[in-house]
Amino acid sequence: MDVKSPSCSSAASTVVFVGRNRRGNWVARERNGFFGGLFVNRAQAFKYALLENGQHPENIFEVSREIELDIHT
Repeated sequence: MDVKSPSCSSAASTVVFVGRNRRGNWVARERNGFFGGLFVNRAQAFKYALLENGQHPENIFEVSREIELDIHT
């Protein structure tokens, strides 16, 4: 099976949401849950989001509601 990194896929259209979960941790999560991570601060969450979406800040959205890390495998 050939597995591609999210950063190798069509990243230009990849939407990533950044926000806090119910425990207060920062979460960066791809819109459909294909990738994501937990972070100790906002800056690291945004850095990850930029890396994974091919450096397209216009496709990163900070959400005010709680967001959970729910990744589909």
